[in-house]
Amino acid sequence: MFEQRANEVVLAIPWVNKVNVTMSAQPARPIFAEQLPEGLQKISNIVAVSSCKGGVGKSTVAVNLAYTLAGMGARVGIFDADVYGPSLPTMVSPENRLLEMNPEKRTIIPTEYLGVKLVSFGFSGQGRAIMRGPMVSGVINQLLTTTEWGELDYLVIDMPPGTGDIQLTLCQVVPLTAAVIVTTPQKLAFIDVAKGVRMFSKLKVPCIAVVENMCHFDADGKRYYPFGRGSGSQVVQQFGIPHLFDLPIRPTLSASGDSGMPEVAADPCGEVANTFQDLGVCVVQQCAKIRQQVSTAVIYDKSIKAIKVKVPQSDEEFFLHPATVRRNDRSAQSVDEWTGDQKLQYTDVPEDIEPEEIRPMGNYAVSITWPDGFSQIAPYDQLQTMERLVDVPQPTPV
Repeated sequence: MFEQRANEVVLAIPWVNKVNVTMSAQPARPIFAEQLPEGLQKISNIVAVSSCKGGVGKSTVAVNLAYTLAGMGARVGIFDADVYGPSLPTMVSPENRLLEMNPEKRTIIPTEYLGVKLVSFGFSGQGRAIMRGPMVSGVINQLLTTTEWGELDYLVIDMPPGTGDIQLTLCQVVPLTAAVIVTTPQKLAFIDVAKGVRMFSKLKVPCIAVVENMCHFDADGKRYYPFGRGSGSQVVQQFGIPHLFDLPIRPTLSASGDSGMPEVAADPCGEVANTFQDLGVCVVQQCAKIRQQVSTAVIYDKSIKAIKVKVPQSDEEFFLHPATVRRNDRSAQSVDEWTGDQKLQYTDVPEDIEPEEIRPMGNYAVSITWPDGFSQIAPYDQLQTMERLVDVPQPTPV
């Protein structure tokens, strides 16, 4: 469409005889592909929808957000991570309600509904799980990493309630791009949601939006707030999350969740769909911003022979000498794990050493490859504590 319009507009200029349009823009590609299981390597953004409390409408938000993104033209998948009480089989109505296996690759083929790929333990033919925590973590890991997701712009993960093994497993198995937090107006919901936000903060996953569900309803020309007000705004203010979205109490929203047709697909022009449209735009913009920040957080400037650091979610920018970064490696190759003695000596690292490659690792670190073949994991927290270059050299004129 862009190419056609560009042709038409330029060709309309009187002195133009011929137009040759070259489309150089490319869709966002996965940043961490090489570090992931094969099934996840072609997913550009992974968004967690979480509340850490049951019954607040987290699955409703996850499903409707996914179908909103799909309606905007994105390739989308939903992963239902709640093994004890999977909601996805109730909320959508795919023709094929059982996951299939690829016998040759020993991988899972997701089912589909309205163009969105779906994986849930509820589609495995096992119903709900009755098993201990470590087994559940293994099941979730297998369902998520061995599925043939293919090329996706967004994978929406419907997180189970809590902050235990399952949540930590999910955060460590995949590099979550961002999280959307769901709450309700009650103080009790805020207490549990606060735990979840702190968990994501420790795991370096940015929380980009808060959805306050069941906020209000309108009757007799008035707006009523049956559960009080302020939980969502309290989360926004206390944790600095930039965006807040209110969802009203609507019988149709509840009914669509039970009928197997997401509300945004059943009534794409309604008030609820408009709120989800705003949420979808927010997710797209914030994910793009985070990807940009992560991909340029740590780069080597060859012209001044210095490593430039600008940690995501921070305005601070500073420079480090490559030799300083290499000497501060804390891996077993550089430091004795038992005694803590330094194995890598100061003189072992030449002053003129330069990194060969710097790649992001999740939202918390970078992997730096050095000329001797050593791959150093450098967390942002560690880089911020290193001795910085005060007099940054100016680029050498060519």
